[in-house]
Amino acid sequence: SAEHFAGKGRGTPACAAPQPARTTTVRAVVTAQLSWISIAPVKGLALAHPGEVSLEPYGVAENRRFFLVDEEGRRYGLIRDGRLVQVEAETDAEGTRLSLRFPDGSVVAGEVEPGPPVTTDFYGRPVEGRLVEGPWAEALSALAGRTVQLVRAERPGGGVDRARGPVSLVSEASAEQLSAHAGVPVDPRRFRMLFGVSGARPHEEDEWVGREVGIGDAVIRILDRVARCAITTQDPDTGERDLDTLRLIDGYRPRDAAGGICFGVWGDVVEPGRVRLGDPVGPR
Repeated sequence: SAEHFAGKGRGTPACAAPQPARTTTVRAVVTAQLSWISIAPVKGLALAHPGEVSLEPYGVAENRRFFLVDEEGRRYGLIRDGRLVQVEAETDAEGTRLSLRFPDGSVVAGEVEPGPPVTTDFYGRPVEGRLVEGPWAEALSALAGRTVQLVRAERPGGGVDRARGPVSLVSEASAEQLSAHAGVPVDPRRFRMLFGVSGARPHEEDEWVGREVGIGDAVIRILDRVARCAITTQDPDTGERDLDTLRLIDGYRPRDAAGGICFGVWGDVVEPGRVRLGDPVGPR
């Protein structure tokens, strides 16, 4: 370097014109990439894994556009009935069509007909929606063994838990490290995160808190770690509680200031854009 050779007898010849100092711009090398995308067209049902999504300020339009309530209007999801995860759902960005595939292979599909307006409590936040008329609620009620109703949120992103932002992310290496502590493979689908990242170090995503992160054509801002709940103890295929993930995570991970057991991170959308499998992911 120039500092190394300074004063070592390698001066500039007298006839040479002074040369401007060279500057070097150091750019971060992004080695992480998007390895999976997970959305739940109906909150609490099986995850779908598209190859690409449009990331908007509210998140992904197809993600959690629909949700379930019981006969008293309270949210009805995996904590109350893990079997719901066996139902596969598919919808469009506008939420005008919905298809449900049940464990026995039967399919209920058609155009969505919004019914009466309802307001549902999401952890103290009122979510406006409309009951969905048609055969879906009857089929879901038969599976649950009780009356449940299907609701479409009035706005895209309405069914996302606003206790955190519309984007969540975890690295595959983090799941692998948890697997090592568990002594068995831990499927990252347990955490129902929007994005999965390969090529990062275990829990490297924690270091992105407070930073902007590029992901495909979009930019997100990571705001905090995600405090986990008992849903992560359920098998992502059957809904049965089969692994004490919370105890395992708590055994080697620091809790947050509120005492939450954290795994993965969440954030907001700074710049909307298209996001595809294989896209680079990393701090800006």
